[in-house]
Amino acid sequence: MRITLGDTPDDTLTAFTARAAADPGVVGLVLSGSQVHEGMPTVHSDYDLHVILSDRQASPIAELDWFRSAHLDLVVLPLSEFRTRGMPGRPDSFARYSYVHAEVLLDRLDGAIARILDEKRTLGATEARAAADGWLDAYVNQTYRSLKSYRDGRPAMGHLDAAEAVPYALESLFALHRRVRPYNKYLQWELERQPLGEPRWDASRLLPVLRRILADGDPPTQRSLFTDIEETARRAGHDRVLDSWGTDLELLRHT
Repeated sequence: MRITLGDTPDDTLTAFTARAAADPGVVGLVLSGSQVHEGMPTVHSDYDLHVILSDRQASPIAELDWFRSAHLDLVVLPLSEFRTRGMPGRPDSFARYSYVHAEVLLDRLDGAIARILDEKRTLGATEARAAADGWLDAYVNQTYRSLKSYRDGRPAMGHLDAAEAVPYALESLFALHRRVRPYNKYLQWELERQPLGEPRWDASRLLPVLRRILADGDPPTQRSLFTDIEETARRAGHDRVLDSWGTDLELLRHT
């Protein structure tokens, strides 16, 4: 099966969605990517489209899974896989954020596509608590390793560990707010459009902290970030994870 590109990405999307909507084996179309993030598309942006197929009826569109072009990128998957794609424990859990702001273009299942999508947009209470515990432990571990290296005269290794701690810090922070961590491309967009609530997490304050840690692993900056995350985590009831580190936390709080 082939796709003929139109003169513009809009033309290509319009033609393909009409074609997909005429296929009885297609039960849903979901748009994601920069096009669903207001202000993010550029002249280089294409359309990212997820095509959901019936589990019971074959479709020739199945051949187009992972189709890539300058206008249109496709992910084609059966309904049963769409239900779990991006969810915890799956190898494609990295894809979760792609659904957070996704838009439903076609739903032949009386709202089922939209309901499945809504389950992916935020973390449930139980999921968020487990995720925050795990990511918080990983963040403390990586920051502790970094600051030990600085203490012991190995700043280059401390810098590497500090850089690795940043993703764990972000995962922890968003899980503590029952949010899916955004891809880095959309981090500033998320912090500005949907703030995490406290001024300390505003884009204008958090992003310079992260950039400084990534630049040189600055220990005082690491400690400042840890202090803020620790306070947020304890307010959310994650004392057990933090207290399990015992007196080792002193290295993260003081020089």
